[in-house]
Amino acid sequence: MMINKEILKKQIIYRSSHRGTKEMDILLENFVKKNIDRFNNDDLLDLEKLLFVDDEILYRWYYAKKSSKIIPDNKVSKLLKNFKL
Repeated sequence: MMINKEILKKQIIYRSSHRGTKEMDILLENFVKKNIDRFNNDDLLDLEKLLFVDDEILYRWYYAKKSSKIIPDNKVSKLLKNFKL
């Protein structure tokens, strides 16, 4: 599948900083800014999928360390799980 990497990156940056909850805006925006230029196409697609997960699920997974079947186990999610602000 052909993707326009720059358009995808812009969409990811926007989505990461317009979540709905301030905590997730801060966490995801900082994570994306730090890592986005290191990600390959597959990583970007994985990140995009992760950003469509509901804030409440991401919040519990990240902050309360609750496991979730909804969050895939991949390079991007592992990086996020270990990301510190």
